[in-house]
Amino acid sequence: MQRGGAGWLWQNEGLVLVQNVSKLYPLYRRPSDRLRELFPLGRRQWHTDFWALQDISFGLEKGQTLGLVGPNGCGKSTLLQIVCGILQPTTGRVVTRGRIAALLELGAGFNPDFTGRENVYLNGEIMGLSRAEIDRAMPSIEAFAEIGEFIERPVKEYSSGMYVRLAFSTAIHVDPEILIVDEALAVGDAVFANRCVRKFEELRERKITVLFVSHDLGLVKQLSDRAILLLNGHMAAEGTPNDVINRYIGLVLEKQQSQRQREDRLKASHRHGDGASEILSVQILDRRDLPAEAVRSGDWICVRVRTRFYQPRSDPMVGILIRTRIGMEVYGTNTRIEQAALGDFAAGDELEVDFGFECWLTPQQYTLTVATQDPDGSSHDWLDDVVVFEVIDTRHAAGVANLRAKVEWRASR
Repeated sequence: MQRGGAGWLWQNEGLVLVQNVSKLYPLYRRPSDRLRELFPLGRRQWHTDFWALQDISFGLEKGQTLGLVGPNGCGKSTLLQIVCGILQPTTGRVVTRGRIAALLELGAGFNPDFTGRENVYLNGEIMGLSRAEIDRAMPSIEAFAEIGEFIERPVKEYSSGMYVRLAFSTAIHVDPEILIVDEALAVGDAVFANRCVRKFEELRERKITVLFVSHDLGLVKQLSDRAILLLNGHMAAEGTPNDVINRYIGLVLEKQQSQRQREDRLKASHRHGDGASEILSVQILDRRDLPAEAVRSGDWICVRVRTRFYQPRSDPMVGILIRTRIGMEVYGTNTRIEQAALGDFAAGDELEVDFGFECWLTPQQYTLTVATQDPDGSSHDWLDDVVVFEVIDTRHAAGVANLRAKVEWRASR
């Protein structure tokens, strides 16, 4: 594996290049099989090959944020350890340019018998910082971690949350060009998680390159410029976070139900389901029952979903989900939540469901996802981002909810 610059591409700090990386582990049924292979009496192979990663390639430019998603055991953590240099690839290479700060699995990187402060200095020196540089960063590290007097206690006395607070604070305050984070924020509380999200956004503004793993798909959508889906050690998808995550959700559901091939009649970013019913049309209508592509904030609208059943079904569900342009989920409901029992349907029956509500959203672009499902949540037909619509208003507000605040004020002299 090569560390450092290579050619004109690598003149800037904060770059990562992963080229055809694969990682092989030999698996043995019992420990004695290792010895049998060291002293072979014949040509028998005593292990089976397990490829944790196969032919992984991608590039990450300065200032980009890349999110890795996928089920447990798909190779995400192995890939991060190879990028950090902790593991060597079986084939391929990784080229990095710049100082790497890594926050990997809980317990890695800190000496449990050292105090928090001693571990900060140790990690900083390993990263190549001088004692004076760490001294200058220490007040910021302590303030962000907020572990109080425990900074002077051995790390082995820390809770998992305290450990992550200090480890993350150290990683982001040693001036890295590349930050690598492996699902470490999952053990933090909500306040700390929100602070970390704001810090990620600040790092993006500072053009710090970030590679991170998270099972929080909403966080991946919010923070990433690109995303990669790993499945069984292979790259199953790469692209925008919204498209990759939609692909991931679809693949997860497909594993739970049989797939039926059919031609899509509606344009969606991703479509999946077992084919028990098919969504024929989706419309957003105004009060006059006319199609609406733009909606004024606060106007009443109707989302009309029409579907046809190909198999008999009892009490199915129809649902809708509104997302922002970057994929953040804003509002979702279904006929079960709204306590609308739909009854029994035979093959060939059609169903039309209206969802009516006042659209108190802030002015921006949104997408509509719709689905038909069984009572257990398995999907007949799921269409991601099938309709795009715009909310307009003369008043602007932050966020997505337009709460129409009334302002009163008084002055005294």
